[in-house]
Amino acid sequence: MNTDNLLLTEDMLARYYDLNKLKKEIESEMSQLKASFHTHMDKYSGPNKKGEFTEGDYRLLRQIRKTEKFKEMDTVERLEELQMHDLIQVVKKPDDGKVNAAIELGLLNEADLDGCRVTSYSQAISVKRM
Repeated sequence: MNTDNLLLTEDMLARYYDLNKLKKEIESEMSQLKASFHTHMDKYSGPNKKGEFTEGDYRLLRQIRKTEKFKEMDTVERLEELQMHDLIQVVKKPDDGKVNAAIELGLLNEADLDGCRVTSYSQAISVKRM
């Protein structure tokens, strides 16, 4: 796509603005409907249970995904008590705040870390009515 000839018009900005507003309204209404569906399923199928509901030509299915994690501090303490040190990860990573502070204080040269810094960018668009 040749962007040299791309013309942004007030109509395009207005359309984007209107669509974004409509998107937020739709997402809000969908959240309210989902909450109602979950309340219904909790009542008739049970909390955190999968379920199915049919009304007319529509069928509502609720799936439940279960994830479990270990509480990091509690688990590490317990594993240490049990002498299971091999089950504990030691993660080495730079402390960004301390590294930047060391550079600012002159304790570390930026050149010392050539090739170590990764820069990423993200784009965002915002259109507001004036």
